[in-house]
Amino acid sequence: MGTIAVERPVPQGTTALRRRRVVGSLTLLALLVGAVVVSLAVGARALTPGEVWHGLTAAPEPDQRLTDIRLIVQTVRVPRTVLAVVAGVALGVGGALIQGYTRNPIADTGLLGVNAGASFAVVTVIAVFGLADPFQYVWFAFLGAAVAGVFVFGLASIGRGAGNPLTLALAGQGVTVFLAAMTTAVALSDQASLNALRFWNAGSVAGVGFGVIWPVAGFVGAGLLLALTTLPAVNLLNLGDDVARGLGVNIALTRAVGIVAITLLAGAATAACGPIAFLGLMVAHVARYLTGPDYRWLVPYAGLLGAVVLLVCDIAGRLLVRPGELDAGVVVALLGAPFFAVLVWRGKFKNA
Repeated sequence: MGTIAVERPVPQGTTALRRRRVVGSLTLLALLVGAVVVSLAVGARALTPGEVWHGLTAAPEPDQRLTDIRLIVQTVRVPRTVLAVVAGVALGVGGALIQGYTRNPIADTGLLGVNAGASFAVVTVIAVFGLADPFQYVWFAFLGAAVAGVFVFGLASIGRGAGNPLTLALAGQGVTVFLAAMTTAVALSDQASLNALRFWNAGSVAGVGFGVIWPVAGFVGAGLLLALTTLPAVNLLNLGDDVARGLGVNIALTRAVGIVAITLLAGAATAACGPIAFLGLMVAHVARYLTGPDYRWLVPYAGLLGAVVLLVCDIAGRLLVRPGELDAGVVVALLGAPFFAVLVWRGKFKNA
């Protein structure tokens, strides 16, 4: 007689969680599309949906008003919107990953020293070489972020506490403080560096063209590919190193790949926009609340949330002080500081 295969019923809670994750993903995508449309329409000069569409699709024409609309949309708002999405995804994914790798709920991409490394590189090349164009110094910013991230990881990989998440956090904090002091010293000795740092440190997605955005997007894409390959291992690492090692995870290799991915993501975003504090921290916690601790869902959620939040903050910055603007990094910080305080009040960091 043949055997009859009996399917094991799926637990109701698991089905409900999966449905919630899928619905949440679709909702975030819809919010992102809506934010993109609004971003193209609002600013110092508000545009109707018809004008936005014309600006996106029209060829050069003699009508000066329509030409102005086309220039506003294609050369100002489209690059700004694309950069906000790319940087938001990068910082969101980077924030979720760094919390996963360090098992530290207050970890942010700045923990690896990438923000401090980028800032130091910017003021140094301006002071030494006199570079003033963002297209020129953005590459030095990325190099500084990458070098700082690799140095922190290398420092945390030697000595008695090698590979310990606490060692990584302490190494990152030490390098960050040192580089911040060096950045201040260089900036105070050179007026041009101080002026550039004052603008760059605010964190803005405005004023950057596609000549910078496309290469940055390439680095972000490489970081995302690396990140996605490590997500199952991150789940195991959060059970503890001993358990993960017993289940066949190469701890050192997995952490090395993860740190490279985080450095690519955070370094590229920081180089293009300047340091944007709290974004990765916020969206990682919100994503964890929505999806649970499974990093295969948490990380993509954090990326989508990062894009939505950064884009909405940039839109808010254009509207709050019209006809002027608040940089997106300032608005994110205004949200992030009370968010951080609420997490502390609710005791989320008691095991950090």
